[in-house]
Amino acid sequence: MEKTFLMLKPDAVQRGLIGEIIADFEKKGFKLVGLKLLKIERELAEEHYKEHKGKPFFEPTVKYIISSPVVAMVWEGKNVITLAREMMGATNPAKAAPGSIRGSYAMDISRNVIHGSDSVESAQREIKLYFREDEILSYLKTGEEWLSQ
Repeated sequence: MEKTFLMLKPDAVQRGLIGEIIADFEKKGFKLVGLKLLKIERELAEEHYKEHKGKPFFEPTVKYIISSPVVAMVWEGKNVITLAREMMGATNPAKAAPGSIRGSYAMDISRNVIHGSDSVESAQREIKLYFREDEILSYLKTGEEWLSQ
């Protein structure tokens, strides 16, 4: 089954949106297999955003992501990467569909509530940055058999 990495950013934590956003993914039918509340150190933030190093938004993004706790999560499900990104909405909340997470909760591209892996490769890389293998659980979730064939 496919896995993805999602992170509730400092603005989501500070605004008390953790439960509501997690509930959206649970209602969709995805399975939460890893969860951590943590304060990211600068070195980890720079590694996470390394593909943006040298761009004008790199430093402000790093400063923002280390400014307050985040919620790091691993979700599992059929097509979870694509579907989670659709649920999140466009990176720029001004272009995010109404009803999407960013369309509902975010107003500014630099405070857009949530991060999600954009490919299998980035999901694998980001999961390894935040979780050890023994921190990712495998279990049968009641009702899984009703989600898809």
